[in-house]
Amino acid sequence: MTDVASLWSYLATTPLIWLTTTIVAYLIADGLARRLGNPPWANPVLMSVLLIAPVLLMTQTDYTAYFEGAQFIHFLLGPATVALALPLWDNRETIRTSVAPILLALVAGSFVAAGSAILLARAFGLQMEVLLSLAPKSTTAPVALGISEAIGGIPALTAVLVILTGIIGAVTVTPMMNMLRITDWRARGFAVGVAAHGIGTARAFQVNPVAGAYAGIAMALNALLTSLIVPLLVRWLV
Repeated sequence: MTDVASLWSYLATTPLIWLTTTIVAYLIADGLARRLGNPPWANPVLMSVLLIAPVLLMTQTDYTAYFEGAQFIHFLLGPATVALALPLWDNRETIRTSVAPILLALVAGSFVAAGSAILLARAFGLQMEVLLSLAPKSTTAPVALGISEAIGGIPALTAVLVILTGIIGAVTVTPMMNMLRITDWRARGFAVGVAAHGIGTARAFQVNPVAGAYAGIAMALNALLTSLIVPLLVRWLV
């Protein structure tokens, strides 16, 4: 007990307290999701947010202070994104025989995801910085933050929008695909990978390994394409 108290006293005086809090919150959320049978609404990221947010409010901790402690997790998003090359390699034969459908789905999904965000932001009269922060919302966080900073957005706001997009996609994808009677796991996975990046991809792996593999493929390709098209869409549509 003394060792635990000493560890807590040390962590409480350093930014590591928020890294520890984030990891513990996710472990609790993931364990709860598993006990519930991993239903779509019990998303570990969503539950982690619901656990951490009250702590930040009660301690009056702003996002900058929180991020300073938890940024190691953000750093790991980079290697995790690079690791998405593995599904591409493992499924190279299938991809080789489906290049045209994959490219068409990728182009359509990427343009709709970014273009619809820009047009809706304009329609609602949002400020330019908010619009620019919203445009890369459907790609993985490291890429989205880089795009946002390059085009004049607010990276911190982009991070929030990316997480919200991923959570919404992960929660709604399975019920929506079932309602639309889409049974091809490749199509289901690719759709969620394009629309909901890493959080959606994690959900796809929980549902079916083939869906997860194609979600990873879509996420990687969408990150590349979005980084190319968002600056062009912003120039054309804004």
